[in-house]
Amino acid sequence: MIDTSGLPMPINAPAVRACIRVERPEPGLVVLVLDPPHRSLAVLDLPLLRDLDLALDEIERDGELRGLVITGRNTTSFAAGADLDALASLTDPALVGRVVGVGQQVFDRIASLSKRGRTFTTVAAIGGAAPGGACELGLACDCIVASSARETKIGLPETQLGILPAWGGTNRLPRKIGVPAAIEAILSGRLYSARDAFKIGLVDRLAFPQDLVRIASAIALGRTRCPKKKRGVARILIDKDPLATRFIAKMARKQVMSRTRGKYPAPLLALQIAARAPHTSLAKGLQDEARAVEHLAIGPVCKNLIAIFRLSEDAKKLKLLPDGSSAHAPTRAGVLGAGVMGRGIASLCAERGVWTRLFDIVPAALDVALTEHRGGVLDKKRKRRLDPALADEAIDHLDVTRDLSGFARTEIVIEAVAEKLEVKRQVFAELAAQVSKDAILATNTSSLSVDRIAETVPHPERVVGLHFFNPVKKMPLVEIIRGQHTSPRVVAECAALVLALGKTPVVVKDVAGFLVNRLLGPYLDEALRLFAGGVEPARLERAALDFGMPMGPLALLDEVGFDIASHAAQSLFAGYGPRMSPCDVIDGFLKEKRLGKKTGQGFYTHPSEAKSASKRKSSKQKPALAPDLAHFLPPSAPRVGALTDDEIAERMMLAMLNEAARALDEAVVASARELDLATVFGMGFPPFHGGLMRWADTLGAQEVTARLERIAKAPDVVARPNGSGVARFEPCERLVRMARTRESFH
Repeated sequence: MIDTSGLPMPINAPAVRACIRVERPEPGLVVLVLDPPHRSLAVLDLPLLRDLDLALDEIERDGELRGLVITGRNTTSFAAGADLDALASLTDPALVGRVVGVGQQVFDRIASLSKRGRTFTTVAAIGGAAPGGACELGLACDCIVASSARETKIGLPETQLGILPAWGGTNRLPRKIGVPAAIEAILSGRLYSARDAFKIGLVDRLAFPQDLVRIASAIALGRTRCPKKKRGVARILIDKDPLATRFIAKMARKQVMSRTRGKYPAPLLALQIAARAPHTSLAKGLQDEARAVEHLAIGPVCKNLIAIFRLSEDAKKLKLLPDGSSAHAPTRAGVLGAGVMGRGIASLCAERGVWTRLFDIVPAALDVALTEHRGGVLDKKRKRRLDPALADEAIDHLDVTRDLSGFARTEIVIEAVAEKLEVKRQVFAELAAQVSKDAILATNTSSLSVDRIAETVPHPERVVGLHFFNPVKKMPLVEIIRGQHTSPRVVAECAALVLALGKTPVVVKDVAGFLVNRLLGPYLDEALRLFAGGVEPARLERAALDFGMPMGPLALLDEVGFDIASHAAQSLFAGYGPRMSPCDVIDGFLKEKRLGKKTGQGFYTHPSEAKSASKRKSSKQKPALAPDLAHFLPPSAPRVGALTDDEIAERMMLAMLNEAARALDEAVVASARELDLATVFGMGFPPFHGGLMRWADTLGAQEVTARLERIAKAPDVVARPNGSGVARFEPCERLVRMARTRESFH
């Protein structure tokens, strides 16, 4: 029996065995139902593991039993992984080792039931989500039967949280599906649908939800066979060849280093253990897992990644109404404008099951939207990333029109027309005459005031900002801009829609630049000033990448487009004055109509967009820094002194951080937590830092203030026109106050 004394237990954890329901539906069979009374969803916390251990005592004593089924409280749920709150609180590696040991012991007892000299079969009957520890519980069983319902998801996402599967998953998965597939599953952290999990051999049998436990029981009692997926002789030989698995691990390591620059230790350790699994005893493999997690779990990367995960989970509460009920997510939407943003929003809505009508006055724009949508959906269908039936539905859910009269039944209309106040006001006035007074009117503006747009609209409480980022389908954040009159119902329903679209919402005050663009402004402007001051472009990019940003600031400007970036910078200058005075180095690019990726030339030279996708892939051309950038250096710009790469990154990050502290003082978002989420999901701030303000807390307000004051005194900063440099780097009131009181943001 395992010893859980001295280990952290959840609040309200039951004192007696209550987390496992033991059922005996027929002779020879026992069904263990994961049903903890202190959780709405079973979590593999210490109380549940303790009760599972006690139930195994009973099973091992009963010599009449021939089969065991482990399942959730219903056919749409199984269990979450380990208790992340408990894990986040642990700071002692020895205590982490004990928690890991508890799970390993319990799961090893399950795996040993069929090896005790009697005919015995263990089956996991999984409906709903089975991430992390729940998947490892299934791997400890002889067979996994999964519900074919859409809700079923299974996988090992631990590396995305800064740890690795340590309850046997890093060793058992390679043994089950082979080293190459296991490494891909563990490093990606992907949660597979039931059908995809069956294809790779992670799941052994599919069942309709209503048949899940019945089929699992028949397999457990030997009435139904559960053949394992055949991997073929060649794949089996690969696993048995240490040279082959070492080569696979070496190639995987190169990919991980290319993607993460070594900032995340968990994937590197996980692939080492997984590659060795076929040549290592399970006991030794489990020891390796435990040792790795003992150190990973107490490190800052794990703590920060768990914090970000928790923030994304908390964002789901934004769909709650004041009475605690969940808001209705609109199922009929209209989108105005078939440009890049409009057609992206419309296509996403249609893919996610929202009946969507896209309006534009230009027929060719609507044709492009339909072609792109259909092509994208069929591509996902071909790659088996979208079920054929769902693909057909996605195509059917998008309709186009040149007439607003068809919008009468829509529950929400999202406009993505030209960024001009009078144009948007006119559009909303026409919409107000077509839709019901309860329909939500949302603007995708990135720079205009939601309140100004709503001034002439009847029932302004239904007007809201829904700021998607480009590219719409890839960027995970959506800013919900709440105007002075926007009702709580509208905010909650927009949050429900954003969540239904697979995005993460953050509620933002109606201020210039909202939040993400307001913070990106100082970051990108500082990069431009460093470039204008003589810092080599390659060093600028490298400094940002080494800090952990997903791309360099100059590459980001090319992606955004210099015309759009210039417009956003002017909007911030108009809203906040001298400290947001934009660098004029970009004007030279604009005069030559050199706008970045969209024209093929910017800071980078981009491969021709006219090439076919297949040719671009075959040539493997990547954008390269343009050779003529010195041509754009203004001779009058203040020259930057000698800086290290760390100091270059520091300037860009602290310019952004100072503005973020101002935004918090103005209550642009509810707290530093929401700001962290927005910076990670909206601008790619390195997740391993935990978000912008969490990174600031690691430095401390006193150190942040001292560094800002030092930068503000730099000759090139002092020499900037209108005192804009000093104004940008002079510590804001909140930071000064925090430095004095030694306060933190969290």
